[in-house]
Amino acid sequence: MSTDLREWIGRTETRTDRITPAPMAGLSATLDRDDPYPGAGDALPPLWHWLYFLPHEPQSGLGPEGHPVTGGFLPPSPLPRRMWAGGRLEFAGALRVGDAVTRRSRIVDVVGKEGRSGTLLFVVVEHEISNDDGVAIREEHDIVYRGAAEANGPGPPAREAPADEAWMRRVDPDDVLLFRYSALTFNAHRIHYDRRYATETEGYPGLVVHGPLLATLLLDLLRRHRPKDEVAAFRFRAVRPLFDTAPFWVCGNAGDDDGPVRLWARDAERRVAVDAEARLRGA
Repeated sequence: MSTDLREWIGRTETRTDRITPAPMAGLSATLDRDDPYPGAGDALPPLWHWLYFLPHEPQSGLGPEGHPVTGGFLPPSPLPRRMWAGGRLEFAGALRVGDAVTRRSRIVDVVGKEGRSGTLLFVVVEHEISNDDGVAIREEHDIVYRGAAEANGPGPPAREAPADEAWMRRVDPDDVLLFRYSALTFNAHRIHYDRRYATETEGYPGLVVHGPLLATLLLDLLRRHRPKDEVAAFRFRAVRPLFDTAPFWVCGNAGDDDGPVRLWARDAERRVAVDAEARLRGA
């Protein structure tokens, strides 16, 4: 990796937005929830802040894969394929409908590594999201860039999913679900809606399920089974991709009352796709 890319460490960006109800209603419908239409003062569920501070890059500023061209806030990666690898979040307070909010972002690290599938570039971005009451969310977001797809290249290592789930929900992904989430998050990455691009250019077997959607489904599973509990912290890591070619399952187990809630997504072969953990307030 070029040492010039490490010069991006410390670079900052600030954006403002307002928590409005329409995106929340859209995500609720996409997740098959029966929530009432959000009203002023209603709390934003955890991870739903990803509906805001959206990139509004002009059409001419997009790369061939649909992502904004790097080299502004994010470093100019020499590797073409970009994925959301995971993240760590702390929820210090609530964001509510009507809040004016500010997100301050900083590049924390840029590092190249050699993996089983070749050279990788990892970028860690730190976000602080505030309203009038102060910082409500602290987040570290891991982005990984990979080289071009190789025919018959090695896939990610398989890890068998736990078999002790207390809760489980089957999800049947299709291009409509993925399109709706892409639209809600203004995500133009073609691997999520352009089947020909995803299979012929990037070498995937089908459309790729968004990493943030999987994380959102995991916390949504927790909300369905523990609706009164508040999430104080959450971390998740993408292990292997999921596609719209087969169903997958989101699973969870609360374990001890004072311990974290284990959450994971698995595919039809019981391989872990996303590994996650939620810490509840007061636990």
